[in-house]
Amino acid sequence: MTQNNAPRLLLAGTGSGCGKTTVTTAILQALQRRGVKLSAFKCGPDYIDPMFHTAVLGVPSRNLDLFFEDEAGIRSQLARHIQPDGLGVIEGVMGFYDGVSGTTDTASAAHLARATGTPAVLIVRPKGQSLSLAAQIHGFRTFAENTLAGVILNGVSAGMYSFYKQIAEKAGLPVLGFLPPVPEAEIPDRHLGLVTADELSDLREKIDRLADAAEEGIDLHALCALAQTTKPLTDTHMPLARATDFPVRIAVAKDRAFCFYYEDNFDVLRELGAELVPFSPLTDERLPEHIDGLYLGGGYPELYEKQLSENEIMRDSIKTAILNGLPTVAECGGFLYLLQSLDGAAMAGVLPTSAHMTHRLQPFGYVTLTANSDNLLCEAGGQFPVHEFHYAQAVDNGTDFRAVKPNGRAWDCGFASDTLYAGFLHLYFRAKTEIAANFVRKCAERSGK
Repeated sequence: MTQNNAPRLLLAGTGSGCGKTTVTTAILQALQRRGVKLSAFKCGPDYIDPMFHTAVLGVPSRNLDLFFEDEAGIRSQLARHIQPDGLGVIEGVMGFYDGVSGTTDTASAAHLARATGTPAVLIVRPKGQSLSLAAQIHGFRTFAENTLAGVILNGVSAGMYSFYKQIAEKAGLPVLGFLPPVPEAEIPDRHLGLVTADELSDLREKIDRLADAAEEGIDLHALCALAQTTKPLTDTHMPLARATDFPVRIAVAKDRAFCFYYEDNFDVLRELGAELVPFSPLTDERLPEHIDGLYLGGGYPELYEKQLSENEIMRDSIKTAILNGLPTVAECGGFLYLLQSLDGAAMAGVLPTSAHMTHRLQPFGYVTLTANSDNLLCEAGGQFPVHEFHYAQAVDNGTDFRAVKPNGRAWDCGFASDTLYAGFLHLYFRAKTEIAANFVRKCAERSGK
């Protein structure tokens, strides 16, 4: 066990849409310009926001999720990934107190800040408000136990800042600056959130304009000083025992269609003895050679249906490999790719059903899965936590697992066999490392070395 001072702060929001990612990206770039050694994190089960953190810093951003990992594990992650002479910036999720069930703040940004002793700064967009802004901030400050230590005003012009600052300070929290509207740096969104960082050809210019605005309007020195007020954290992480005596090669689909992955999932697979081999179902002709397993993550296959469908050699390569027993994990977008068709476009044809996109969010949120039979990941009765977030609807969702939400709602879902897991549900391997170990062991068995 090692201790780390791990200076850190959490940028929270009043709710979705208040500009957490924009403000976080602006601050990360502005601090990086000053030579601060940064590590970035995202509270909760999000894939897109960490891509923007990563685009700024050039190193992976990591998820911190108290539904998937206990408080000690989260503290250990921060201690492990924040450099002793650096600074960690955590972006919150949804509204500050919004947690797992909607009626408690469990696994919320507020919970994360309390559990890790991290000072929180509330991002507020005061559009359409005057004195009510103070009441709103006062409510967040006094509603429940918290670590709130400041406020940043978002979407406020330089000319109006002093007016809003005077009002906001009536709530009893210091105002640490503002980020004005930067129209040329706006990041468009779509059905699953912001567009991904890789899709923006002018991303660097947008980030630089945001950082310029942050340097002018936000008290970066005060933020750094606030981050230094945290207490040391202890890294209790013990490396996982290898699941194989020799390396196994797992092909990982990584392109614009398949880009939703937890960095920690990759860490777990590598600790267990896997070598990860990236490939693109969009542009490559076939699977990489000499692989022992396949990992198809989530993403936006619906945006690339035509290109995926037209890459017939790759579709056939994947179908043949899976039907011949290649151990495979396919989550959400990866699951859709294994169907017969998506919106009528031919997919890999591994599973006997099809899907179409809808205009509304399907059942989503945290879920606990229980296996109805022995499968690649666990034995019958085995349980592990997962997360679901998608707009697609399948004709048949499968019946190999029982899913239960925290509110008690339950349904059957998922396709599984001795060599396959496929379903809408996203896995977090650190929450139940044995399911990842079983995957790697099956890859080793397939390899036969």
